[in-house]
Amino acid sequence: MKLLLYLVLLKTALLTLTDVFAVVLEDEEDATEGKVTETCPIKLKTNRKCEEGEDCPYQINLPPMTMQLPKEFRLLEKTLKEVQTLKEAVNKLKKCCQDGKLQADDNQERDSSNEFLLPNADTPAENSKIQDNRVKELQSKVNRMATSLKNAKNQIQTLQGRLEKMSLINMNNVEHYVDSKVANLTFVVNSLDNKCSSKCPAMQPSPVIQIMQRDCADYYTAGRRSNGIYRISPDPRNGSFEVYCDMQTHGGGWTVLQRRQDGSTNFNRTWNDYKNGFGNLSREFWLGNDKIHLLTKSQEMQLRIELEDFNGIREYAKYEHFYVANEYLKYRLSVHGYSGTAGDALHYSKRYNHDQKFFTTPDKDNDRYPSGNCGAYYSSGWWFDACLSANLNGKYYHNKYKGVRNGIFWGTWHGMSDGIPSGYRQAFKSVKIMIRPKSFVQ
Repeated sequence: MKLLLYLVLLKTALLTLTDVFAVVLEDEEDATEGKVTETCPIKLKTNRKCEEGEDCPYQINLPPMTMQLPKEFRLLEKTLKEVQTLKEAVNKLKKCCQDGKLQADDNQERDSSNEFLLPNADTPAENSKIQDNRVKELQSKVNRMATSLKNAKNQIQTLQGRLEKMSLINMNNVEHYVDSKVANLTFVVNSLDNKCSSKCPAMQPSPVIQIMQRDCADYYTAGRRSNGIYRISPDPRNGSFEVYCDMQTHGGGWTVLQRRQDGSTNFNRTWNDYKNGFGNLSREFWLGNDKIHLLTKSQEMQLRIELEDFNGIREYAKYEHFYVANEYLKYRLSVHGYSGTAGDALHYSKRYNHDQKFFTTPDKDNDRYPSGNCGAYYSSGWWFDACLSANLNGKYYHNKYKGVRNGIFWGTWHGMSDGIPSGYRQAFKSVKIMIRPKSFVQ
């Protein structure tokens, strides 16, 4: 459009120049004829000094003049003004579009949806401002809720610790109270017995009461040296039960808690099965968590684990302290003071540590694994962490196996960290878990 305008103006100037030349010629003719007219001649000259042979441009100095243009030029001027106004309007709209795009991109980073925009907002700027306020308000609410949840979690953990502590204190108080009452009753009965004996000389002598042994160590001390099944009573306030006693291994006097030797007993059991015990005391069995608790509660116990693989390698792991809490505390395990040759798999690492862990079964999840039940995954009951570095209640395999490591497992066994070729898992031929009082003297 500009080019067309320039061409029109150039053409007009040339026409005007032609008219000027014509006027000059007319003036010259009038001068010849004796007419006197005041004129300003047109001068042509170069605009600078030129060298020889150089084509130098000429400049023309025109006198002041007035040209009368056709009326169409007024319409052309009006059109140019309208074009300029239209151009300014287009630039303004373009800038508004760019600003709107920048605002949209900025808002999209904070919230991709427009659900927080009010329908009555008049302008994009007001919409953006309202949306920003709503987003800030929601962010503030989310932060307050997160803080409240964190505080609630801390309060729950504190209350759980206090409840557990109070429960332990209450249980101990109850036990001490019962013990004191039993002691008082025993004193009263003995006093009455003495009075009756002094006043009734013809009375028949009282029958001798046979004392029940607390564990296999008591039987060993009493002279029993044969392996076999014996009846014990760790706590007089509870009933007696049968156990298998190992009177020959490493000095004897061991009460066996678990034994694996042929796979004849299934250890994929429920919480109640592990609570009460299962299997055959002469072959494979789990003594029962309630019984293990009574045994470890009555005296300070040491633990001994004996392992043998199918290559004939035998090793053991011994712990100076072993204790299992009651069912209320989910049979929590306390074990430390390792020595032996099999390695301390119960304290394998910070991630895999079975000490102070609750007992878990396939139907009761008490482990620290957040995505599932270790007992269900490994088909056994055990003091799982998240999940294991040891599991002596796993499935009994008669040889190396592939797939999930759900068999009997001890993470520090020979070559276990190196892996087994072709993806095979290590299997164990026999396992024995047994306890004995720390005060036992051979």
